[in-house]
Amino acid sequence: MKPHRRNLAVLAGGILIGMAAATTAGQSKPAPGGYIIEQDATVAAAEPGPHAGGGQTTAYSFFKTTPGLKLVFRKRALKPGSAIGYHEQKEDEIYYVLSGRGQMTLDGKTVDVGPGTAILTRVGSSHGLKQVGTEDLVILINYEQAPVRNAVQAFR
Repeated sequence: MKPHRRNLAVLAGGILIGMAAATTAGQSKPAPGGYIIEQDATVAAAEPGPHAGGGQTTAYSFFKTTPGLKLVFRKRALKPGSAIGYHEQKEDEIYYVLSGRGQMTLDGKTVDVGPGTAILTRVGSSHGLKQVGTEDLVILINYEQAPVRNAVQAFR
């Protein structure tokens, strides 16, 4: 190997080793990520039952204005007689019942749900949820938010 090529090879190798060391050092102690705390009282909003379900609900959309957060985390209190309308699922979604009673229709089959019940609805399935009884049906809902399309893509 000619001397100038050997020098270039040594220099390139040194740069790669230096970059690897810097990357490793940077990975050993990540920067703090911070945190956000929200309370029911600050995010509560009266809304009709989603997906044309009818009735009155209280929606708690936590962290909905947090930039870059792909996760949707909600609590919803379905008042007596209210429902989440039957709809097709576009992403995996998890429901968890905190309190109250309900009837959930999953791909045409109705099942009773109550405190401690967790339901995973998969892409392409259909479901709806109806509050039953005298007590509010309080649930947690969790899913990954679909990517936001920009205005140009939305009109194509």
